[in-house]
Amino acid sequence: MDPLYGTLLFFAATIASVVIRAPHANRSKTIKVVRQARPPIDVAVLVAMGVAVLVLPLLYALTPVLAFADHALPAWAFWTGAVVVVLWLWTFHRSHADLGTNWSVTLEVREGHRLVTHGIYARVRHPMYTSLFLNAFAQLLLLANWIAGPAMLVVFTVMFATRLQREERLMHDTFGPEYATYAERTKRLIPGIW
Repeated sequence: MDPLYGTLLFFAATIASVVIRAPHANRSKTIKVVRQARPPIDVAVLVAMGVAVLVLPLLYALTPVLAFADHALPAWAFWTGAVVVVLWLWTFHRSHADLGTNWSVTLEVREGHRLVTHGIYARVRHPMYTSLFLNAFAQLLLLANWIAGPAMLVVFTVMFATRLQREERLMHDTFGPEYATYAERTKRLIPGIW
């Protein structure tokens, strides 16, 4: 299969994710932050995410710099990637819509922050992370390059590993027994599994 199709689908989905996030990001900026859990590693990981999600895919698509790592894109990878894109964008949209003004790119609690346990959050505690893993798998499946393809999966796995416990601690410290009860009845990323 022509790798151009996978590349175009990946970039179209990436643009769609920016459109989905933009109004939520703008709205969240207007609400005062009352508590943060932002160690220096967060900045480094967020920069690495930018490289993995934007810089490397653009280098792959627009320059010959990464051409040495190109590979054939099998038809099954494209079609599986297309399904993953739909799941990614739906989960990404639901996560933002259900969080409302509670969303932020870093670990923050905003004024009037409440524990969200409805919508997609009734099934998993961290659907935004689920959507980002789906994003990473879509990138892996759709970009026919051994560097640009898996880049987000590698970087996001590191981000997830360094952030999950801090985020859950922040939620527990903020919401106490309410969060503990919520955590007992929901899985972290995959409904009914983990």
